[in-house]
Amino acid sequence: MRKVLMIAHQFPPVGGSGVQRSAKFAKYLPRFGWEPVVITRDTTKMTLRDDSLLKDIPDGIEIIKTPAYDLTVWPSVLNKVGKFIAWKLLIPDGEVLWMKKALPKALERLAKGDIDAVYSTSSPYSAHLLGLELKRNFPDIPWVADFRDEWTNNPYFLDNPHRPARARKEKAMEYEVLKNADALITNTPVMKKNFVRLNPDLELEKRMVVIPNGFDPDDFGNTDVKSRKNDKFTVTYTGALYGRRKPDKIIEAVGELVSSGRVEKNKICLRFIGSFKRNVLQDLVDKNGLDGSVDLIDYMEHQKCVYEMINSDALLLIEGGGPGSEAFYTGKIFEYIQTSNPILAVIPENGAAADIIRDTGTGIVCHWEDKRKIQDGFMRLYKAWLNGENIVNPDYEEISRYDRRALTESLSKLLNSMTGGEK
Repeated sequence: MRKVLMIAHQFPPVGGSGVQRSAKFAKYLPRFGWEPVVITRDTTKMTLRDDSLLKDIPDGIEIIKTPAYDLTVWPSVLNKVGKFIAWKLLIPDGEVLWMKKALPKALERLAKGDIDAVYSTSSPYSAHLLGLELKRNFPDIPWVADFRDEWTNNPYFLDNPHRPARARKEKAMEYEVLKNADALITNTPVMKKNFVRLNPDLELEKRMVVIPNGFDPDDFGNTDVKSRKNDKFTVTYTGALYGRRKPDKIIEAVGELVSSGRVEKNKICLRFIGSFKRNVLQDLVDKNGLDGSVDLIDYMEHQKCVYEMINSDALLLIEGGGPGSEAFYTGKIFEYIQTSNPILAVIPENGAAADIIRDTGTGIVCHWEDKRKIQDGFMRLYKAWLNGENIVNPDYEEISRYDRRALTESLSKLLNSMTGGEK
C-alpha cells in the first residue's frame, strides 16, 4: 500500500466543520490503496474538541502531533492580545508558528523514504506553506494542495482586507503554492474558475480538479429517524455564525410572520446549534418577539448534531452575499441533503450552494437579503408541516455524488495519476 503524508492542522479530536474533510479522507483512503500518515497539531488547548470524530480514524495509522502554539486561546485579558497577534500580525495566519515547528518533523518523516505523495489542506494556509517547503526539499515527491476555501480571494478577506503590504505578501505566498504544487484541488467549480482567472500564467486548468465536500453514510446508519412530526415546527441550524453568516434576516422574517398572525408563535421552534455570540443572538430574538420560540444550543459532538438534524422538520442554511460569495458553500449542506428533511436556504440565489439545493431537489432557495422571499419559503414549509405534506422531492442519484467514499476515490485517482498509476 502506498503512503501519503497528510498535512492537516485540523484533525480529530479537533472539532468543527473544517476537520471533516481530512478525517473522512483518512478514513476511506486505505480502501483505495493509500495509507495516510498524518501530521497535525497536538491536542492541548483546543477551541473545540470532539472526541466522537476519533471513530473515523483507522486503527494503527501513524499520526505525528506537533505543538500548536495557538495564541487565540490565551486566558483572560491576554486573549484579545493573542487574537490580535494571530489574526493581524502573523502571516498568513497564527498557525504559521505550528508550521515552523512541524517542518523539522515532516522533513524527518519524508527522509525515511517510504512516502509516495504529500497532501496539504487549508485553512490554515500555513499548511500549504509546509507543503511548499517539503516540495523544495524533496522535489521528486508529488504534492497536492487542497483548498477548502479560497485564499486571497476568500470572501471574508475581501470584506476585511489586509493592509496593502500584507496583501501583496500573501498573494506572493499563494502564487508560490499554486506554481509549485503538482496538482491542486478546490471545493467548488466556481472556486476553480476564480483561481484560473486570477492566475492566468499558471495553467491551473490542467492541474486543478474539483472535489467537493460531502456526507458519510456511516454517520446516518445508526441514527434513529423520527417516525412522526414534532409537536412544534422545528427548524434547525447547525454550525458557526460569524462574518457574513448572520441570522438577522431569518429571525426578522419569522418575527414579522408571528406578529402579523400568519404563524402561531407556540407552534414553531427555531434552533441554533453551534458556535455563536449567545448574547447578540438572544438580543436579536428578543427584539423580534421570538422569545420562547428559539433555542440556542452550544456546539455538540458531531454524531449528536446529526441526530438533531434528522429529527428536525426542516433545516436552515444561512450564507450572506457579497464579493466572492458565489463560490462558497458550507460543509453542512451535504449532511443536510442526506437527511431528506427540507432545507430553507437563506443564501445568495446564484451561488454554488443554491445550485446544490436545486440540483438535488432538497429545499427552497430564498435570496439572503429578500425578506419577502424568506417569509414565503418559511410559510411553504410551515403549511406543509401543518398539513403533513412533503414538498421536496430529493434526487438521490444526484445526492450520491457527494458520498465521502466516492469523493475519496476521486482523491485516490488523483494521487495515482501523480505517482504512476495504481499498484
